[in-house]
Amino acid sequence: MQSEVNIGLVGHVDHGKTTLTKALSGRWTDTHSEEIRRGISIRLGYADIDLYRCESCPEPDCFTTDKKCGKCGGEAKLMRRVSFVDAPGHETLMATMLSGAAIMDGALLVIAANEKCPQPQTAEHLTALDSLGIKNIVIAQNKVDLVESDRAKENFKEIKEFIKGTSLEDAPIIPIAAHYGVNMDILIQAMEEFIPTPERDKKLPARMYVARSFDINKPGVDVTELSGGILGGSLTQGEIKVGDEIELSPGVKKKNTYRPITTKVVSLSAGGEETDAVDPGGLIAIGTELDPSLTKSDNLSGNVVGKPGTLPPVRESLKLDVKLLDRLIGFEEDIKPIAKGEPLMLSCGSAVTVGVVQNPGKGELALKLPVCADEGDKVALSRRVGARWHLIGYGVIKD
Repeated sequence: MQSEVNIGLVGHVDHGKTTLTKALSGRWTDTHSEEIRRGISIRLGYADIDLYRCESCPEPDCFTTDKKCGKCGGEAKLMRRVSFVDAPGHETLMATMLSGAAIMDGALLVIAANEKCPQPQTAEHLTALDSLGIKNIVIAQNKVDLVESDRAKENFKEIKEFIKGTSLEDAPIIPIAAHYGVNMDILIQAMEEFIPTPERDKKLPARMYVARSFDINKPGVDVTELSGGILGGSLTQGEIKVGDEIELSPGVKKKNTYRPITTKVVSLSAGGEETDAVDPGGLIAIGTELDPSLTKSDNLSGNVVGKPGTLPPVRESLKLDVKLLDRLIGFEEDIKPIAKGEPLMLSCGSAVTVGVVQNPGKGELALKLPVCADEGDKVALSRRVGARWHLIGYGVIKD
């Protein structure tokens, strides 16, 4: 069964996003060895869950992730399947969070009650979501089990003050203890009410942002038994079927230039199940005939997939209508205008590149790596301050 909607889990490092994902899905999304060693998310994590409603129990007791109601033991009715995108919260991994935002339809902003709000990445992630047009957000006030009730109430007031005057001002704030699975039913109810499944058009040309790419072959496998490379991401429109020919753009670098590549779809997976066709919504894996050396280690992430001849143009430079934030998040200083020759980190779809400002007045930048993008697409802009990149605003592509 394919998921209907992609919900991001965002927020400051160590506020419990991955623990919340496990509480809802039963899956621990930090699987990379370095993630396990350091105890933080480094790559985007994914998990699918089914949301059910028991028709015999009152709200919010009726909401569950199990087929059988945990309250009355009766059968629960499936509402929809959700794909979670668990984004890293560490300050040095903002680019990874921004690339994941390209496939989010809504988000859970996780804020820990045992720290003062807002923490730096709490504010930066909210600003990023707002800049990229992700408006359907629920706030999960996590770790209420670690503080006294007075501190939990004070933290609630801090959150309300933090979101005052933003697009999130009327968002629900749900107190939870993800480690113990407390208030998951109320959180599910809030997701159902505030993060709807968006309308999608299957008749439009297929379009998918590649967020991950893999080589699934074990070391030493015989060449006759090699499987082609795997592409992971989410369709935003259209439909892809097994047997279809697809194009990846900008593609791969050959002789100092990027060239689109085409391949055949040999398998499709959605929700951990093989399928013959996939629609928009949810996270999918496309098995291809590509040489697996091309797809290993997320080498093709940032590409756009579609039917040959239907993809947006490849751009080695951008002209942007730039919108800068008033202040640098986490710093008591105003954001200066972009300057000629200045390098900026750009997040466009699931692609991350560096652009060097050529004409500040016209928002013209030359790109280190090309992107495949349409006129009107939003691009997140980050400036290097000290040792890391900080979000300073966004731009809208114009021709």
